[in-house]
Amino acid sequence: QVQLMESGGGSVQAGGSLRLSCAAFGYTYSLYCMGWFRQAPGKEREGVASIDSDGSTSVADSVKGRFTISQDNAKNTLYLQMNSLKPEDTAMYYCAASRRCYTLFPTDYNYWGQGTQVTVSS
Repeated sequence: QVQLMESGGGSVQAGGSLRLSCAAFGYTYSLYCMGWFRQAPGKEREGVASIDSDGSTSVADSVKGRFTISQDNAKNTLYLQMNSLKPEDTAMYYCAASRRCYTLFPTDYNYWGQGTQVTVSS
C-alpha cells in the first residue's frame, strides 16, 4: 500500500525558510517520479516542482530561484527547500507520486499525501 507522509510545514515570516519532507512507504520509490503541489483556500491545486528518479527537476516559474526539490533515494524521502518565502506561498503543500515524469499537472499523479500547512506572514 502506497503511503506518502509530509512533514515540516509551519508558520514563518516573509523572507524566512522552511524545509518540507515527504516519506514514502509501500512501493519501490525509484520507479516513480515525485512532485510537490500546493493549494491555497479557494484556489486550484498547482504544481510547484517535480523530480525524476535520475534527479532531473522541473520548477514552477512562481517559485523558481527560491524553492529547490531534492530526494534521497536511499531513504525514500522527498524534500522541498523553500527560501525567501512570501505571503502568497501560504497553502497546504502535498507530495505526490507519478509513473509519468516531467509533469506538474496534478491529474498525472497517482498517489498523494495528506498535506502539510505552510503559512507565511508579512
